[in-house]
Amino acid sequence: MTEETATAADEFRSFRPLWASVAAWCVGVLAVGGSLFVGFASRTSLATTAVNRWSFVGLAACAAALLWRLGGVRATPSPQRLVVRNILRTRRLDWPQIVAVRMSLSDPWVMLDLADGTTQPVMAVQRADGKRGIAEAGRLAALVRQLGEAPDPR
Repeated sequence: MTEETATAADEFRSFRPLWASVAAWCVGVLAVGGSLFVGFASRTSLATTAVNRWSFVGLAACAAALLWRLGGVRATPSPQRLVVRNILRTRRLDWPQIVAVRMSLSDPWVMLDLADGTTQPVMAVQRADGKRGIAEAGRLAALVRQLGEAPDPR
């Protein structure tokens, strides 16, 4: 791999939160393991009936699904677009749709100002990640400046 292709690959690497993913996986293992333990291995009155046991399995499944989505938050850039996967929704944005990248002191993550006047949160770039999060916001802003201009019709 040449230095030029390595730089291009680095430029388009996915944005992912550092601590949110770690926390989601750790809490997921504990929640699922705890629910299954209480539902099947525990000899308490909570786990005496089949309905109670299966409700713990359902709780474990819901917790796993939610935490899987939390752990899978990312933004994937390509030369054509940015794919933003937040907890509930995945959105594909062509670069010219993105007008600005903001992360104020009160914002927990990056907000994109879009050409239609709306905003799009990017939970993959988080203030909780400290200097890394701020650097990633700068990298995203640089991509928007580089690729976000609509082509000149002349």
